Amino acid sequence: MANTIIEKNPLFELRASTRISARPEEVYAVVSDLPRSSEWSPECMGGEWIGEPSTVGAVFRGENLRSEDVVAWAPLVRGTWYTEARITAAEPGRTFRWAMLTHTRENQDSVWGFDIEADGDGAILTHHFRMSRATEGIHKIVADLDEAARERFVVDWTAKLERDLDETLARIKVVIEKQYADA
Repeated sequence: MANTIIEKNPLFELRASTRISARPEEVYAVVSDLPRSSEWSPECMGGEWIGEPSTVGAVFRGENLRSEDVVAWAPLVRGTWYTEARITAAEPGRTFRWAMLTHTRENQDSVWGFDIEADGDGAILTHHFRMSRATEGIHKIVADLDEAARERFVVDWTAKLERDLDETLARIKVVIEKQYADA
């Protein structure tokens, strides 16, 4: 794949933020509880921890569900599929990040996370994603595509990721503000 868009570094780098009416520690308690991700994630339906939950080094095995209409033209995994991610940062009230793993459980350059900043009586929650180098999965998706289709995939996947970040933040805001409204 010499001279292909897939070699771009970073391949994906996105972030979105929202203000939440809850203390940073309360926001962190929810976003670091990955088995609850079915409450806010467009694709993750929850999962289970391998190791001590929400700590650096722990692995989260996520169950995911992708519909047929997500970048419908691309050869993506559809239906139920599983991922594993290792927690790479866990600072209560500040940051929580995880790196997606290869099939041999090595960290990939594909990192998702949440950063939290105090904002008066609430917090600013930033959800971000960075893929420095294409993962195993991206290489499989684009393996049989010509360069024009690879470029189209990167554009369409970036738009999908932007929607996912925005949707995730909107859902998390509702979950957290409802949970801590009477606290």
